[in-house]
Amino acid sequence: MATVADAAQTAGGEVIGVIPQSLVEREVAHTGLDDLRVVGSMHERKALMAELSDAFVALPGGIGTLEEIFEVWTWGQLGSHSKPCAFLNTQGFYNRLLDFLDHVVEEAFLKPVHRGMIPVEEKPDALLDAVRRYQPPSATKWIGRDER
Repeated sequence: MATVADAAQTAGGEVIGVIPQSLVEREVAHTGLDDLRVVGSMHERKALMAELSDAFVALPGGIGTLEEIFEVWTWGQLGSHSKPCAFLNTQGFYNRLLDFLDHVVEEAFLKPVHRGMIPVEEKPDALLDAVRRYQPPSATKWIGRDER
């Protein structure tokens, strides 16, 4: 995350970090950010990040990345927000996960309209374009139940 934050600042972007106090105490905080907000818990961190964000993009990462993108995608599916959620699929990193999501659709545990909520691109510029064009579906999970 520090590398991404540093690159964003180098490119002229503003970086806001949100970190729980317990991680600051372990000396993991990036102190060179434009704005570092320290919160009490991971739950508070995710809530504040969701509030501050215009979009959610999963870069290649581990279980924490997956947990966070799936949570905000679920919130979008439920109609709690209309912000885009997306995967940057660098060098096919998420191919197997995307195949699994297609399987979930085939097994009727996820509607195609909701699978379509999450743009996937291999190149950052293409992903940014997809995020800018994003339109949330008119139906949330509980509205338009006949949509498939």
